[in-house]
Amino acid sequence: MGPIHLCVLLPVTVLAVAVAADLTETVDDEYTWPQWKVPLVRKRRTLLLSSPKFLAHPQPELSGTCGIECQRGIPSPSLADLEQFLSYETVYENGTRTYTSVSVQGLNEVTAWSGNKSSSSRHKREVYGTDTRFTISDKQFSTKYPFSTSVKISTGCSGVLVSPKHVLTAAHCIHDGKDYLDGAQKLRVGILKEKSKRGKGGRGRGGRGKGKRRKGDNAQEDEEEKEEKGDRKGKGRGRKSRSRRSAESEKPSFKWTRVKKTQVPKGWFKGVSEGLAADYDYAVLELKRAPKVKHMDLGVIPSVKKLPAGRIHFSGFDDDRPGNLVYRFCSVSDESSDLLYQYCDAKPGSSGSGVYIRLKEPGKKKWKRKIIGVFSGHQWVDVNGNGVQQDYNVAVRITPLKYAQICYWVHGDSSECQVA
Repeated sequence: MGPIHLCVLLPVTVLAVAVAADLTETVDDEYTWPQWKVPLVRKRRTLLLSSPKFLAHPQPELSGTCGIECQRGIPSPSLADLEQFLSYETVYENGTRTYTSVSVQGLNEVTAWSGNKSSSSRHKREVYGTDTRFTISDKQFSTKYPFSTSVKISTGCSGVLVSPKHVLTAAHCIHDGKDYLDGAQKLRVGILKEKSKRGKGGRGRGGRGKGKRRKGDNAQEDEEEKEEKGDRKGKGRGRKSRSRRSAESEKPSFKWTRVKKTQVPKGWFKGVSEGLAADYDYAVLELKRAPKVKHMDLGVIPSVKKLPAGRIHFSGFDDDRPGNLVYRFCSVSDESSDLLYQYCDAKPGSSGSGVYIRLKEPGKKKWKRKIIGVFSGHQWVDVNGNGVQQDYNVAVRITPLKYAQICYWVHGDSSECQVA
């Protein structure tokens, strides 16, 4: 075979490069965060309500939930319905309660939002066969991003930091649909503390501290940590052995912060959204003091199952591993526009955890994790609306509308929430 002329090779080379570029762009798109135009959620008016009774008790498992199959028989809500569901109650630290009605603008401009409803194979139970959860007991990891964004709620749930001062959690961790939980009256959020550094500017032996406290500074912090310190009293007098002190220092400990206000969508309340209540099992807590911890942004994804990896991740404080942060990842078995059924092993206490995935930022090679849902927990789901219930692990998806509402709660200005 004779030599091939350069004029023949060049077009072939250019074509190959072009095809490779197209394939690369397609692959990159699959691994890239989509950008969504988000509708605006605006406040109409706020009314003062009577203070809550705080008489409800936490429920380890939710039952009677109208799940994905059940919701298929429910007509799509109108704009007026959505505005009612997204209206919300705010409860302040002093017990004051308000109701805020909202309007939704630009809903028709949002790209069509549709969930994948094709899968019918599902696993059941909160733990599937071999327990695949990972306990992050080493503070070298549990106090570093992304695990450090996970927080513990004083009512027995988990949550995730979505801003320097805001925590996203499940609504049922605060409200049972009829009343606020008894523990929500003095709500606190716990963040895992790093190991104390003795002798290096701390309060330990040989350290004088980096500076003097002004009178009254951090008084609230001291008050909030009394309960934690009180647990150590009466457990022995005199000097403890070095080995005992070392063992205690390794135990998980939390820095507790008071909640300034709590916001819950009316769609979660009994009798408001009826069979769609499960879609609104989320709430936002504003902290009195911002912890020095990096938060995780919210994200919107049209379908988790269609992602190349198709996995979700979340970390929480499962009851069967007290004080320890537990991480897991798994695939999604079924999804609707508002709910996810997934295979992740979980126990009570992990409800309210932030469900996240990792994709590339648009136009960049950098990968970024974002919260795409809230883990509702192990639930008894009404499958076909006929009263027959099956148990699934359920998560609430962050839709463009929910993104708009949560973003508005966080920023207080809907103009900052136009693109997800």
